[in-house]
Amino acid sequence: MTTQGAAAANSAAMRTGAELLRSLDDGRQVFVDGERVGKVTEHPAFRAAARSLAHLLDIAAAPELRERMTYPSPKTGAPVWRAWQIPRTHADLKARRLFHESWAEATFGLMGRTPDHVAGFFAGFAAVPRVFAAGGQQFADNVVRFYEHARDNHAYLSYAIVPPQIDRSKPAHQQKDPTLHAGVVKERDDGIVISGCQQLATAAVFSDWLHLACIHPLAPGDENYANAVAMPVDTPGLKLYPRRPFAREAMNSFDYPLTSRFDEADCFCVFDNVFVPWERVFIYRNPEVSRDQWWKTPAHLYGNHQAQCRYATKLRFMLGLAKRMNEMTGNDAHPAVNIEMGELAAFVTIVDSMLQAHETVAPIDQDGVLWPSQATLYSIMALQSEFNGRMLETIRELAGAAMITLPSSAEDFANPAMAADIARYMQSGKADAKTRVAILRMAWDFIGSEFGNRHALYEKFYGGASFLVKQNVNRFFDWKRATGMVDAALALPPVE
Repeated sequence: MTTQGAAAANSAAMRTGAELLRSLDDGRQVFVDGERVGKVTEHPAFRAAARSLAHLLDIAAAPELRERMTYPSPKTGAPVWRAWQIPRTHADLKARRLFHESWAEATFGLMGRTPDHVAGFFAGFAAVPRVFAAGGQQFADNVVRFYEHARDNHAYLSYAIVPPQIDRSKPAHQQKDPTLHAGVVKERDDGIVISGCQQLATAAVFSDWLHLACIHPLAPGDENYANAVAMPVDTPGLKLYPRRPFAREAMNSFDYPLTSRFDEADCFCVFDNVFVPWERVFIYRNPEVSRDQWWKTPAHLYGNHQAQCRYATKLRFMLGLAKRMNEMTGNDAHPAVNIEMGELAAFVTIVDSMLQAHETVAPIDQDGVLWPSQATLYSIMALQSEFNGRMLETIRELAGAAMITLPSSAEDFANPAMAADIARYMQSGKADAKTRVAILRMAWDFIGSEFGNRHALYEKFYGGASFLVKQNVNRFFDWKRATGMVDAALALPPVE
């Protein structure tokens, strides 16, 4: 590329939040509260979350953040999100972390499926395309081409990779109806047709593309379900059924400061004879490659590196919220509270330090691709559900009755007679009543609301059942070094 061409590419326009919002008005099929949603950006369940996500694109597009948020596309030279960067050095991985943290801090770690999550998976797929070539070279080529297209167009991807909980005692092909789990029902010269359902497509309502794959083990006979494809979210036949939205019409941002802005909508996906052209098929009826895409590429590691950046950010927010709550209740200097807060701070520091450890211990493979440390990543994921529940319980103990002795809503401040009582009796030693109520409302929204409880469940099962994640730790731990020390101790000469 010439110097003039490189300059032009580097000044290319980034995708903006306004462009994301406009793209959502494409006729996608979203169903909630007994009806089909007209416009996602106008529906009370989704409009504020859509704007929170759009803000992330504006952060990435800010000229003053160009180096932190982007890197030059290897294909065009234009700036693209660092989430798509395949790291080859430890400095590259640190650059990815700083990018992820910038977006996570903008949502206080409360939106897990921002556009950088599935981008990490596709970066991992494209880093080791030979895994897909095991099913045919055309599939490896498809993965790389789609990765480059998504990267260079600042695409927002979500995924649905878990089968529905219909009858987990039977594999997909033994269900009472073979089209319950999402699978191939027809092969055509120009592509394949998918029918069935899959979960749990968080943020699919707001995305450009849906990645359909399967991370669960597949049994012999499940070949029809061993696929990986990408489809635009407005593809005919794709229907999205979000769980009950927590952001409601009557909700205000004072009483529900987090719910009202950051509910990213987990979706159940129905595929009603959805056509996918061959060029967007990455795995086809191949259980081995369906399994290997997660473990023989760094995809699962890159995606979960982003998730741990987000989680560490959320924990810092949680700890800051607890600190402010203690200040509002006047308990901040109490020795017992200091001990509890010290334990919370220890948990946060462990998570953050394990995350940063990737930047020193991550191995680089024979192709020059850096893989985040499996033992380090899966160790913290294995403990995440235990840490998170314990931390939330500690904050409940610190709060006492503070979060349930508040005015009924922001409207109470508008009634002069009520406002006078509230101002007198609900103030704190550090703040007026409205400030104190605002802090405690936020704490309740984080812990006690439907939104807060969804987050508790999300973190508990984020990596799947904890015993599965612990099995990953067992697989990747350096047992040879540990047992070698035992053998060396056994071989010590007798003491004379």
